[in-house]
Amino acid sequence: MLKEFKEFAFKGNLIDMAVGIIIGVAFGTVVKSLVDNVFMPPLGKMMAGVDFSKLKIVMQDGVAEVKNEAGEVVTPAVAEVAINYGQFIQDFVSFVILALVVFIVIKKVIGAMQKKEEVAPAAPPKQEVLLEEIRDLLKK
Repeated sequence: MLKEFKEFAFKGNLIDMAVGIIIGVAFGTVVKSLVDNVFMPPLGKMMAGVDFSKLKIVMQDGVAEVKNEAGEVVTPAVAEVAINYGQFIQDFVSFVILALVVFIVIKKVIGAMQKKEEVAPAAPPKQEVLLEEIRDLLKK
């Protein structure tokens, strides 16, 4: 198994995979920015000025830390507990756009590969053509 891993790691597959992952992460960042900064603001504006990233259901309000005059903590801070469904909507839209783009790219790559396979076969060598003609004449 170690030998197979060495072959895999040093054949170039690992490097190709790393480049693909890096480009994929960068592409994901671009799509997230596109959704957050281009698509969601107009969509929120059309829906009465809603900022999707701030939509949430608060289950428990957060409480700030309270200190006395001496600077000692009287009441510790309590974090807000909320379901951030607006952020989920933004992330879902990002996913759908990313999935659509990946689907289109894969479809184009597969289409290009199939076109290469559909290229007409090369004409047979002259010797074969002559031999086929001789065979056909002998049959007659």
